[in-house]
Amino acid sequence: MNRRNLLLSVGLAAVGLAPHKAPAETFEVVHSDDEWRKLLTPEAYSVLRKEGTEYPYTSPLEQEHRKGTFACAGCALPLFSSDTKFDSGTGWPSFYQPISETAVGTRIDGALMMTRTEVHCARCGGHLGHVFEDGPPPTGLRYCMNGVAMTFTPAAA
Repeated sequence: MNRRNLLLSVGLAAVGLAPHKAPAETFEVVHSDDEWRKLLTPEAYSVLRKEGTEYPYTSPLEQEHRKGTFACAGCALPLFSSDTKFDSGTGWPSFYQPISETAVGTRIDGALMMTRTEVHCARCGGHLGHVFEDGPPPTGLRYCMNGVAMTFTPAAA
């Protein structure tokens, strides 16, 4: 790397424009990019594998009010219970805590010239959304998830 590129990289990083490069992580469920494309819908692939975002108010899961479990659309790992779901008014399914401490992972997301905390599936690494500190009690957190990145299974009657 020459001096000009180094200074440009440092400058871009300082204003949050440098490409986001997460530290290498390993996951239990791993597929090639081609395999993920075959396993997922185009919308789910865009979100889970390419860190896309669905348009607000477009996911049926945002209006899902039955008792049940929200799981990763990539690997079926249970992520959130309907008991922790709330209406955040944002247009995305929101929860105040994951189903367990080991269901999701987080990492710093420096894209879009801001710092946010990205949330991903702990088993397959699929991008789910972001977590913010403006949620309700008891945690004060808002896990703002992309509905297309999850499935819903109603509780047994």
